[in-house]
Order: sequence, then C-alpha cells, then structure tokens
Amino acid sequence: MAGAEPERTAAIARPGMLDTALMGVGVVAVSTSGPIMAAMVAPALAIAFWRNALGAAVTMPWVLLRRRDELARLDPRQWRLVLVAGALLAAHFGTWVPSLTMTSVASATALVCLQPVWTAFIARTRGFAVRPRAWVGIAVAVAGAVALTGVDLSLDRTALTGDLLALLGGVFAAAYVTVGEEVRRSVSTVTYTTACYATAATLLLLACLLGGQPLGGYDARTWWLLGAITLGAQLLGHSIFNLILRTVSSTMVSVVLLLEVPGAALLAAWWLGETPPTLALPAIAAMLGGLGLVIASPSTGTAAAVPAE
Repeated sequence: MAGAEPERTAAIARPGMLDTALMGVGVVAVSTSGPIMAAMVAPALAIAFWRNALGAAVTMPWVLLRRRDELARLDPRQWRLVLVAGALLAAHFGTWVPSLTMTSVASATALVCLQPVWTAFIARTRGFAVRPRAWVGIAVAVAGAVALTGVDLSLDRTALTGDLLALLGGVFAAAYVTVGEEVRRSVSTVTYTTACYATAATLLLLACLLGGQPLGGYDARTWWLLGAITLGAQLLGHSIFNLILRTVSSTMVSVVLLLEVPGAALLAAWWLGETPPTLALPAIAAMLGGLGLVIASPSTGTAAAVPAE
C-alpha cells in the first residue's frame, strides 16, 4: 500500500510520457466499443452484463492467487468506494449501451464523452483548482464533440431518448472515474478492476433478469464480438484508464477520452456505413485543439500516491 496521501490542489496536471502512451492505447481500444456493440444482435443490457462479467472472469484468478492478502486488508471505506464505483459503472453501461440502438454511434459516443464537463465540475466542488485555460480547452473540445454529432437532437422521440441516455451515461462515467481516482490511491489496479467489474456485472445481471432480457441463445458472430469487446474495450481500454488513475487526474482522463469520439465515428463509417457529418474534420480539429489547451494548462498540484502494484 502507499504511504500518506499527498494533498492535491489542482484537478489537471500534465501526464508523463508513459501515461500518455498508455492513454493512446486506451483511447484506440475504447473507440471500438460503440461500433462493436451497435453491430451485435443481442439485448443492450445483456451486452453490458457480459462485457463486465467476462472482464471480471479474466482477472479474478490473478486476484485470488496473488492478491488475497490485499483483499483481506481492504477496510470498510475502501470496500464502500469500490462498490460505489462498480454501481456507477453499471449505471454508465446501463444508460449508454441502450443509447447506441436508439441514435447514431457518433451521437451516442459524442454525448457520453461530454463527461469532462461533469468531471471538472465535480473536481471543483471537491476543492480542486481548474485553471481558466483548462476550462477554455474543455469548452472547445466539447464544442467539437457536439459538432461531430451533426446536431442530431432531432424531434424523433427514439433518437432524442437515445441522446438523453447517452448524456446520462456521461454523467455516470464522470462520477465513476472520480471515485476510481480516489480508490486507486490505495488499491492496486487488478484488485480494483476485478471488484469493480464484478459489482457492475452483478447489478446488470439483476437488471437483465428483472427486464426479461435473454442472456444466451445468440449466434456465433455475437459471441465473437462479445469476446472482442471484452479483450479490447473492457480489458485493454477501461483497465488501462483504471491503471493510470493512480497518477493522472480523473479530469484529465475524461478529457483524453474525448478522442474516443472521432475514433468511434471513423470506425462506424468504415464498418457500419454510418457516414460522418460534414463538419467531422473541423470538429476533430477543435477537439484536438481543446485537448492541447487542457494538457498545456499549468498545474501546482502534486501527483496521486501510487499504490503497490
């Protein structure tokens, strides 16, 4: 476990080279999430359940074999935070995954990726400083994300419901990474990730059973896609961002995740035939410019305490 936790006064600090490289890999991995889920022939909540359940199944043996002592040392507060994070992750998937079947992949991804706004507000209410240039960068990046949707807030009730669900998914994602940032100051990546995925899977399983959504009987292609999204977006994507939450703030992670928007839009255009809006290139440029402003923002805060891995 780490020693005393240093005080942080800034919500955003420049990531190191290793963290930057890891975030690049994570963004590519999570960008596959929306297009793959939109291509599946399976109930939305069932997809969310399986990606979390399979993710937990992959990491659980390692925790049971190598991290049992850490599990035994977790105090009630740590367990409470881990369970809250798992519940927020379940809420995130429970709102965002259904939105992919109701609106376009580009719109759903862009709206869920508005989470930096909510993360920055949460950080500010917790007493962290968010520099003016960072706020400008967030605003520019978010404007690019909104432009990328093609202003898809139409009068169609189904599309509007999907947009609102995606927006809620971003709120839950912001709360999830904020809690995760706190947990990762004292709990190792694999232990936190496994407990979080298992909690989310349990809650999503209950939702599937209550909603009568079938958990099996899918064709071979759907099972292959479930395996792909588990290995890619879940284990290589979400788990990498859980890893770097030990040294990178939740606000910075949320802003970097905005890059999922152009990634998902391009994949959806190539694989699903969903043509990106006319403003796609200027929107992507705005997102990258805004991200650059955030990363360049000065910070006086210190890094999070790094737990034993």
